Amino acid sequence: MAQAGRSSHSSSHMMKTTKRGRPFLKDTLDLFATLVVSLDLTTHRQFFRQIPNSFTTDEACANLANLKFSQSTRGPDPKDPTRIVTTTTTTTFSMSREMAKSMCQHFMDARLIENAGDRQSNIFKDRGTYQVTPKGLHILERFITKNGMTADHLVKVFATQPICMKLLHLERRAEDDDIIISQTPIVDLFRRFAGRQPNYPTTSETNMPPDPAQEHHERAKGIFLQDVTERVDGQKGPQLFRYCFYSPAALDWLCDFSSIVARDEAAELMAHFVRYQLIQYVTDHSSRREDTISFEVKGGPGTSIRALPKAEFICNPKTLYRLTDEGQRTARWNVPSRAGGASGAATAANGGDQSGRPSEDSSEVHATDINYGPGAGPTAGPKGMAAAQEAQAQLQRKGSVAERMNKLDDGSAHDSPKESNTDRLKFILAEPALRSLFRDFLRGNFCEENLSFWLEVEDLKRRFVTSSSASAASAVPTAGKGSQMEKHQDGLIKMAFVIFNTFLAHSSPCELNIDHGLRNELDAYLSNVLSVDGKGFVGKVEPAQTAQFTATQLQNMIRLYERIQNHVFRLMATDSVPKFVKTRQFVQLRQYVQGLEQVDADMRLAVETVGSPPSAPVGVSHEYGDYGEEPAGRTYMTISTAANEKARALATKADAKRVGAGATTAAR
Repeated sequence: MAQAGRSSHSSSHMMKTTKRGRPFLKDTLDLFATLVVSLDLTTHRQFFRQIPNSFTTDEACANLANLKFSQSTRGPDPKDPTRIVTTTTTTTFSMSREMAKSMCQHFMDARLIENAGDRQSNIFKDRGTYQVTPKGLHILERFITKNGMTADHLVKVFATQPICMKLLHLERRAEDDDIIISQTPIVDLFRRFAGRQPNYPTTSETNMPPDPAQEHHERAKGIFLQDVTERVDGQKGPQLFRYCFYSPAALDWLCDFSSIVARDEAAELMAHFVRYQLIQYVTDHSSRREDTISFEVKGGPGTSIRALPKAEFICNPKTLYRLTDEGQRTARWNVPSRAGGASGAATAANGGDQSGRPSEDSSEVHATDINYGPGAGPTAGPKGMAAAQEAQAQLQRKGSVAERMNKLDDGSAHDSPKESNTDRLKFILAEPALRSLFRDFLRGNFCEENLSFWLEVEDLKRRFVTSSSASAASAVPTAGKGSQMEKHQDGLIKMAFVIFNTFLAHSSPCELNIDHGLRNELDAYLSNVLSVDGKGFVGKVEPAQTAQFTATQLQNMIRLYERIQNHVFRLMATDSVPKFVKTRQFVQLRQYVQGLEQVDADMRLAVETVGSPPSAPVGVSHEYGDYGEEPAGRTYMTISTAANEKARALATKADAKRVGAGATTAAR
């Protein structure tokens, strides 16, 4: 058994603020999630209404006055890998009532909480009742998952309230927390804003108030649009403007479905939409009032002459904007879908996915991070060509991943043929995200040592082959070469016996359950080659016993390891893999990858033939500087598992209802 220890860590720092007087985004989100976890969200009465899962101003201020959060992580001791250390970090917040109210105002500005009695209000009041918004629940889910918390008291909240399924995060500068403005975040944000298709709200035939979950689901597809007939100066008669929206709705949408934290920040991004000619001012029927938000931006030195040198976005209740032809082209509304097999409810629940790639080293399923690649279009010059070719290769590989994952189940849910258990396991071991998820599954079934041993031997074989090739290539030894090769060989021998002592020695920490004949054969071989003072090999191998171990003996030992490795591989393939591909975590990951197929098709259209004109908005594709280099600034998407599961359950229920209705009709 591995030894366990405990260490603690404590630190303190002042909460940094931006030039606009707001806390940095990470501090805001951490403090918000810590507050909500500490609150008892119950039913409160306000204006003759019962408001479930809510909290009051007094409750929030009381908790923020003395808020403490402890986080524990387990991992190997850097000095002794056989020893497991638990590190506990405690974070304490303390603030006055006025400061607590100010912090809650920041939460409202960021659309993390809202006034349950007056959802149009943007002011955190002294006597108010508040609920967590769909965006706030998305952030809260990520916080709970990341810190390994149970949070049983919040299960009801996640089950009964709408959750933002997909949240777009924009990269910020570390020094001042400002959003990094460049081609990638502007295009990615606009595509998310415009949606995959024009989003016209459906008219309700009843006088019932709208269902919050359904309303959020419809808004998530993109900004609500409308067609407006307006009389424009210089025109004889009224003119029809399509794809229009009012500016306050645009600011609200950006704050609800991205990491933007305030309306002025949203107005800045909308001004860049104007500068890139993605949206256009139509008319304003309201007079300029004191609460008008007007934000002006200017282009940098590398701005294309086709982009506007500067632009302004005006926010009044009756200020109307429209999506331009360039905006429609950038949103790819007119591009036909060429990919099949979307992820069912996951994709349908939000009007499709956005361009992105999954993180290869992450097995987090509850809220998956999707890191966006470079901009949509290839750049000019050799660097741009290489980037386009590399992106195309990555997209083809991702498409094959989705296709292969379909073959990992029993073949009943898909038209693709069933793969053998051996092919399944090879594919799982080759894909980092799947391998990480498979390791978690094995750990839960107390057989993680099988995968660990297989990977360790694979690494040992690779290093041995590399050193053997290097030794054979150096026909004429040079000064110091021999000693260096000897050191490398000694390292391989030590590595081989660390594997033995960890996985194969009797009563070792991670002893493998292997074939009795293989174990006896390995023990017999080591007893023959290891001898100190006439004493044979017993139990673990001591360092002194390996002093005379030769390269030939190491090669023979690796051959024995390889036979054991094949035995372990067959064991995992026949026993573990069939169970693994039926787990909820694997099914979710498979559906997520399938959902990216549509994204891949969109990105393949953007990665055009090398040398052809780039597919990007006016003035965007040329802002690469003098050397054609991609500017800084990235985005990534996080997906809520809780919202995904809700959407899938609703879709299943709707399908069952349709089937039942069809059966009733047929019976009649």
